[in-house]
Amino acid sequence: MGPAVLVPFFGCVMIALIVFIAVNGGTQKRKAALHTVEEAIRAGQQLTPELVSSLGMPNKDRGGDLKSGAILLAVAIAFVVLGWTATGIDDEVEDAFRVMAGIAAFPGLIGLVLIGFGLMGSKKDAK
Repeated sequence: MGPAVLVPFFGCVMIALIVFIAVNGGTQKRKAALHTVEEAIRAGQQLTPELVSSLGMPNKDRGGDLKSGAILLAVAIAFVVLGWTATGIDDEVEDAFRVMAGIAAFPGLIGLVLIGFGLMGSKKDAK
């Protein structure tokens, strides 16, 4: 296997590893908070909403959807810009813009949906 195969392979492995670390960290944090809540219940302590939120338990805030959507939209724009700049570098890479725009469609459309969910959630909360 030459560098032409290893570079994309390790790029994909790196993305999968970053996602795994982020998801695993969040899961471990929730497990620790739930264990603390279980111990408090066993000890007979009363759980107030302030106590539960101070333990790091997630609340149903739609601001996270807006943030995630904006980040994914920025990633999509970055892919399009990368394709645009790669097209101007070499004549052999003339289709780079179309390829990168196609790749950018995935995070871009997901980002738009998350932004829509965040905006719909804020309208619902205002009522």
